[in-house]
Amino acid sequence: MSNAFVSVASDATAGYWNPAGLLQIESNLQVALMHTEYFAGIAQYDYGSIAFNTDENSALAFSYLRFGVDDIPDTSELIDSEGNINYDRIRSFSASDNAFILSYARRINENLDVGVNAKVIRRTAGSFAGAWGFGLDAGINYRMGDWHFAAMGRDITSTFNAWSYDLDHRMRDVFTLTGNEIPENSLEITLPRFILGASGSFTLYKDFGLLASADLNFTTDGKRNVLIKGDPVSVEPALGIELNYSQIIFLRAGAGNYQRYTMPNEKIRGSVQFNMGIGVVIRDVLAIDYALTDLGDNSIALYSNIFSLRFNINRRDDGAN
Repeated sequence: MSNAFVSVASDATAGYWNPAGLLQIESNLQVALMHTEYFAGIAQYDYGSIAFNTDENSALAFSYLRFGVDDIPDTSELIDSEGNINYDRIRSFSASDNAFILSYARRINENLDVGVNAKVIRRTAGSFAGAWGFGLDAGINYRMGDWHFAAMGRDITSTFNAWSYDLDHRMRDVFTLTGNEIPENSLEITLPRFILGASGSFTLYKDFGLLASADLNFTTDGKRNVLIKGDPVSVEPALGIELNYSQIIFLRAGAGNYQRYTMPNEKIRGSVQFNMGIGVVIRDVLAIDYALTDLGDNSIALYSNIFSLRFNINRRDDGAN
């Protein structure tokens, strides 16, 4: 649904989208898993979360995300000190971003829920570079009949990643000989972004239902190539729609990531990313979701297949404590 989801998330994935949505989980324990591969399998993106209600008015979740490129050839030792090439000296390493998220949600009243995330970030590039970071998110959900309204603040205090490098003399010599600057310990800052979302649920005919959602994503890190450009604030909209049959079969679509770019003939064109997917719920225990998403410009068709699973464990019965 093109990320138009902060007011929709109502399962274990709410730990990522909007922690306030965790209070809408109806099972005692829920597990969510996702896997996708980008650029013909070069990059891997994995997500896992576990969520549970601590009482009628609060919930907790633990989430883990990894986006990484593995088996990157390390050719820094390809040529020895005498100028000989030895392919047996090629090693491999991984570059990855990892996030560990602890989420807490609390119900304020029958219409209003709030939630917070505390996250630890670990970024690595082989054994020679790494960063640790910490950040906070906060979200709210407000329900008014068939309508949901939400606000999500990511990295609300700014997220700071402290990079450190462990380069031996060999690596420093390679950097110098190849004309590259020797990296120094540094601090990377992720500035806040704020998302406003709204969604509505409607009955179309008998067992057919419709969910429509819209998000506005406000970034604060300077002018971006999005629909509404500004400095320092830019705004990117996203729209999503979901058609369901008896809350068992779901068809989804979305549009977002609007960008303008310059053609070789210097004409300005715009592009929109369209996504679609399908979901099936089996006996209120297992949910299987598939999404086909366009990662880049439509003309080069950089599509990715995303698979997700969700398990409800120890589901509550009506009237149970």
